[in-house]
Amino acid sequence: MKLTAAAVEKMGINDFIGKKIDCECGHEHYMKVDKVIIENGAINKLVNIVNEYNSKHPLIIADTHTYEVAGKKVEELFDKNNIEYKTLVYQVERDLVPDEQAMGKLILAVDNSTDFLIAVGSGVLNDLTKYISRRTGIKGMIVATAPSMDGFVSDTSALTIDNLKTSVPCELPKVILGDIDILKKAPERMILAGLGDMIGKCSALIDWKLSRIINNEYYCEATAKISEDAVQKCIDNIDGVKTRSDTAIANIMDGLLRTGIAMSYVNNSRPASGSEHHLSHYWEMMFLFQGKEALLHGTKVGLTSIIAGKIYETFAHEKVDFDAAIEAAKKFDEEKWEADIKRLYGKAAPGILRNAKKDNRNSIENRIKRIKTIRDNFDKILALAKTAKTSVFIENIMKKAGAPLRPQEVGVDETIVHNSMLIAKEVRQRYTILNMLSDLGLTEKYTKIIDDFIKQ
Repeated sequence: MKLTAAAVEKMGINDFIGKKIDCECGHEHYMKVDKVIIENGAINKLVNIVNEYNSKHPLIIADTHTYEVAGKKVEELFDKNNIEYKTLVYQVERDLVPDEQAMGKLILAVDNSTDFLIAVGSGVLNDLTKYISRRTGIKGMIVATAPSMDGFVSDTSALTIDNLKTSVPCELPKVILGDIDILKKAPERMILAGLGDMIGKCSALIDWKLSRIINNEYYCEATAKISEDAVQKCIDNIDGVKTRSDTAIANIMDGLLRTGIAMSYVNNSRPASGSEHHLSHYWEMMFLFQGKEALLHGTKVGLTSIIAGKIYETFAHEKVDFDAAIEAAKKFDEEKWEADIKRLYGKAAPGILRNAKKDNRNSIENRIKRIKTIRDNFDKILALAKTAKTSVFIENIMKKAGAPLRPQEVGVDETIVHNSMLIAKEVRQRYTILNMLSDLGLTEKYTKIIDDFIKQ
């Protein structure tokens, strides 16, 4: 079988995993997950799954909240079937942070008898378990408690290391189990976060196409189609989000997994993460440094997707003085840039500076080369910008679901938004419209546009 963009919409989620697939892009894709189960009552299949992997001493990993939601049920199933197990429950009042302390607790909970890791939860618990699975070589699975983010089958874990949001290689879970009866009872903010994470793919996919034009970056039509179709299914069933219909909740969970599969197919997060995620990551770090309770990842991404939509719809009518942009690039002030990094990133600045030096991201020669490529392909770039979902379109989708529409509604102040527009592109070495604005000397102009926009 050859994977094509046309074939994607006919494929069930398990058709994408567990086997090597030749793709029309010329690459072979492989997803090292054995099974995905999304159905009502799925948790009752857990004992059979554990037995399939010959596990005698599984470790259940939960937090205060997820233990009540599903962890107790897992223990009951194991007790009833005489399976010996150990349980680690993170005691939390706020959302768990995936930092060195959290990683240390989990690694200490793994003993010589542990032979299977079962994360009962979603975002952070999933990331921690996948990372420790890679470090220990112990297989694992996920019992999802909320359709809240797209990292279930991502081959990287988003961890906070030395105060910097960092993607690190991890081991994929062998099985992802999503019991719709559990998922639809998740807190509203978590369901809306999952929807926000899905809507973020709209700008991420445009950013990927943008980098293909400017940097000749590898792009896979079939993989992009996996994400596109998953987003569309969520949009088509948006009215069911508020009522928590089985179909709407299943589509969000299925979509989050499909976009995770797409990321694994291309070995990076391009099919699911772009400028909207860069802005979101910056907000997250600032909340952490200020001691504020973290916002759910997808909540921020939903909001930054609206901002990304505004940026693209504005740029679609932009007129650029390319000669001025090249002259400005020649005068790039490395010392000022470094001072801005230290001022705006605070404790995370050392990591940003190390990464920038390593990838030579401030090369004037490379910047001028990109500006010339943008100039030569400007009509194509404007046409691409016009295909992006507008801010109004995204707002209408989020409004139907009851999600927040402006950063201030969830406690993200105007200064954080302003600074993220100036500097969030440095979070990752991934070219997006934020990088293009910087190359063209338009960052401050668009920062002012967004400053005004979020006040509306």
